[in-house]
Amino acid sequence: MFPVRDNIPSRNPPIATWLLIFANALVFLFELAMPEATLQRFFYYFGIVPARYTHPDWAMWAGLPVDDYWPFLTSMFLHGGWMHIIGNMWTLWIFGDNVEDRMGPVRFTVFYLLCGIAAGMVHWFTNPHSTIPTVGASGAIAGVLGAYFFLFPTARVVVMVPLLFLPFFFELPAVVYLAFWALTQVFSGTLALASPQNVGGVAWWAHVGGFLTGVVLHFLFVRRGRSYRRPARDEFGWEAGW
Repeated sequence: MFPVRDNIPSRNPPIATWLLIFANALVFLFELAMPEATLQRFFYYFGIVPARYTHPDWAMWAGLPVDDYWPFLTSMFLHGGWMHIIGNMWTLWIFGDNVEDRMGPVRFTVFYLLCGIAAGMVHWFTNPHSTIPTVGASGAIAGVLGAYFFLFPTARVVVMVPLLFLPFFFELPAVVYLAFWALTQVFSGTLALASPQNVGGVAWWAHVGGFLTGVVLHFLFVRRGRSYRRPARDEFGWEAGW
């Protein structure tokens, strides 16, 4: 299921969300200008490579500094391809503005970065011997989804499901969509841990870690005493198309 939109209008301009999307897009354009070999080295230096910290001897042999923990921050601004960054930034665009409304731009940015760092650490702990660099903002965005899960459980999300190559659109309660998403991450992560092979792919447990971090930490970042207006009937659902 691919999210298309939600029915919660923004009360304030989502400045932090815009800036985060711009920063990710700018770094991705920088990646596109790199030769393939340079880009791979770039990912190893600024992406999360768990074996870099678990096996310092290997890291020294590979030419990676073992005492550099900046990748837990820089990795969330790197992406491995067009679909990777488009999917992440689209999800951030849909759900980030409403969470930012409840937190404010500065608090939201700090919250976003903390969720991304926590997601990277969970990936390290669950894949300690991996020598494959992990990049992407999905762990931080999962934290935003975790906050949205509690802040807007009665919101509606329009999702698209391709059936026989045709797009099928329907609405779901946000709590149902996000709960289903989180369960698929746990299920897929469990299957990945059961695999004996050290292969690349989606960092499922980073998503789970980011989501749970968002659930736990959002209470500390939400501004109290701020009411949120209910959307009018023509601001959501199929009526919004008229």
